[in-house]
Amino acid sequence: MTFKTALASVSILGLLAACGPTTTEPTTDTSAAEAVETAATSLPEYDAAAFFDTVSLGSTSSSGFAFSPDGSKVLISSDETGIYNAYTIDIETGEQVALTDSTVDSIYVDSFFPNDERILYNADNGGDELNHVFVRELDGTVTDLTPTENTKAGFMGWSDDGSTFYVITNERDPRFFDVYVYSAADYSREMILENNDGYSPADVSSDGAYIALGRERTAADSDVFLHEVATGEMTLVTEHEGNIAYGVYGFTPDNSGLVYATNEFGEFNQAWDYDIESGEKTELVSADWDVSYVSFSPSGDYRVHGVNADGRTEVEITAIGDADFPGLDIPQGQIGGIRFNQDETKIAFMLSRDTSPNNLMVVDLETGEAEQLTNTLNPAIDEEVLVDAQIVRYPSFDGLEIPSILYVPHGASAENPVPALVWVHGGPGGQTRAGYSATIQHLVNHGYAVLGANNRGSSGYGKTFYHMDDRRHGEVDLQDIVYGERWLAEQDWVNPDQIGIIGGSYGGYMVGAALAFEPDVFKVGVNIFGVMNWVRTLESIPPWWESFREALYDEMGDPATDGERHRAISPLFHAENIQVPLLVVQGANDPRVLQVESDEIVEAVRENGVPVEYVIFPDEGHGFSKRENRITASEAFVSFLDTYLVGEE
Repeated sequence: MTFKTALASVSILGLLAACGPTTTEPTTDTSAAEAVETAATSLPEYDAAAFFDTVSLGSTSSSGFAFSPDGSKVLISSDETGIYNAYTIDIETGEQVALTDSTVDSIYVDSFFPNDERILYNADNGGDELNHVFVRELDGTVTDLTPTENTKAGFMGWSDDGSTFYVITNERDPRFFDVYVYSAADYSREMILENNDGYSPADVSSDGAYIALGRERTAADSDVFLHEVATGEMTLVTEHEGNIAYGVYGFTPDNSGLVYATNEFGEFNQAWDYDIESGEKTELVSADWDVSYVSFSPSGDYRVHGVNADGRTEVEITAIGDADFPGLDIPQGQIGGIRFNQDETKIAFMLSRDTSPNNLMVVDLETGEAEQLTNTLNPAIDEEVLVDAQIVRYPSFDGLEIPSILYVPHGASAENPVPALVWVHGGPGGQTRAGYSATIQHLVNHGYAVLGANNRGSSGYGKTFYHMDDRRHGEVDLQDIVYGERWLAEQDWVNPDQIGIIGGSYGGYMVGAALAFEPDVFKVGVNIFGVMNWVRTLESIPPWWESFREALYDEMGDPATDGERHRAISPLFHAENIQVPLLVVQGANDPRVLQVESDEIVEAVRENGVPVEYVIFPDEGHGFSKRENRITASEAFVSFLDTYLVGEE
């Protein structure tokens, strides 16, 4: 028996994409349109603080233990205080207990210890992405398990008996991640993989016998390897010819097999099982979309997998062998982060909707009954005031359909056209997806339609679509965004004279590119830590990106040989073309897009006599983890747009 639903996730820089082409029809009944407009004008407007007073919850990592050893509590990260900390939630009472009290750096939980209530978590320093792995003892004291400077580390999972756990760290060589096994008793450790060849450690079998690794050759070609810890033997699991992408999902619970991803047999990733003893490969899960992940319950009696179906991840739980799975009484929404307790009588997961953020749910598998343990949406916000995402597809310059996510303000109509924004996701190679976003709901609540465009080169729509922009960035993908503006301008519920562009990271680059290379299209731009100088960015990538440097250069071009093209597509070198108002938002500790990128574009555009606003967060990196900063950024977006796109003083 199987159970299906859908999962979505969102960040300040991402939307999400949903299912099947739909269109927004114009209102034809005048009286009905007037009624809608009247109702819309009576709806409350909320400030950013109201949206970000909503609590954000993070589930445990896929390799961690969501449930406490006795099954009475669930471990989560929550930004209830304005910054992420570790909490437990009692599954009977819903009582929340804070385990950490950081006021500076966000804390993200990894796992309970399997045999007691110590926890593992990770945190960086002000957004510098140099995460360390920490243990919180039962008495509340904390030990950094990876204390060396300039080190990036991560938790990889537990051994079968809970006596040891696995950690990756680049302390020996900042370019590569080695794998260590740690004692759960005294935290002594031993290196079990010295990585000098650019492998990406992905998983360790729970018996400690094998390490699964990936290695990217190009943007379209990658492999999976299996390292035997006892002998040091490295086996190529995915021997092949031509461009095929492979990846690791994880080991089976009995460690007899490795589940891996492959797009060998079509446009989308399938899940296959590799039998470690025999080398035999068998298909495990396939769909008409990418299989996003595969995991198992502790006993292996249940398999969980997610499929990225047009921007919403459909989740399926399958009973294996003689096991059975009851019908579940779960409210409508998107499911994420399914975890089983140790005796497999309960599961915990996050449930969200387009109009509601993650809430923690616990389901009794014997009865199928679900209980919601949190209520994260700010009670000051009426959920009916928020809007659901719609799926639209529009034709680009060459007729290619561009899948997109659309948020339309209440009351938008031919009689009441609204301003609009094209929202560009990060990457390159990211995906705009449907789901809850405080930032986007804040924009829509203040009257702005948002079109989240999945330009060619986005993931989730097949390998052909994904590679359509290779070494053509700032060209064909930019035209997809320009045609998004054209599509919006054709909708009678949009004011064609009030369309702007907004995006972060690679999406921020697209903002700069649109204003520099298509200066007559958008009326304003909002650049959230976007790349403005590809020459510098590609020469200054973090050292821990070494394992996929070749793949990145294959897609974007090698700065040693493609510098001329990188200058040609970099907004900084064409900043004199930018003649519309610009807002730039930047984290000072960003290791990916350095602050100098934003400093220079701000200075260059100001020399044009164009209004430029600049917001810098000294305690953030590539993304904003602190609530007060997210509020400041979101208010800056709306204030800037009200002033320069709509013209309100």
